[in-house]
Amino acid sequence: MARRIPCVGAVIPDGDRLLVVRRARAPGAGLWTIPGGRVEAGETDHEALRREVREETGLDVTVGRLLGTVEQDAGEGAVFVIRDYMCAPEGGDLRPGDDAADARWVTAQELRRLPTTPHLVETLVGWQVLSPASLTPPGSSGPAEW
Repeated sequence: MARRIPCVGAVIPDGDRLLVVRRARAPGAGLWTIPGGRVEAGETDHEALRREVREETGLDVTVGRLLGTVEQDAGEGAVFVIRDYMCAPEGGDLRPGDDAADARWVTAQELRRLPTTPHLVETLVGWQVLSPASLTPPGSSGPAEW
């Protein structure tokens, strides 16, 4: 059986924008995704989320409901088990940090044009964070909405 590594992710919308980070390190170096990372020993998911978001973006968040769980190959027979939560920004100054090469607010259309981690947009659509129009090429059926 594969070693399972507990991780968390933060889906942080703000109006018609979503907070994303560009990963600076493997896995997924150079790709855009939601902030998050490993849950350290003794941490709750909420504690890990607040720590990871602060380290990667400089922002403080309130953690809300669990949206769902995804699994990604971690290499060497391990699997990242990522529990993604809806979060709300509560303060701080947006700046990339820790293992984030960049951090920014993007619209659904901007997100669709960025190189993202595998299945990010489809997963967010499945969880009803993004509308299905987010998967439509720009200009073919109007603007996408959150």
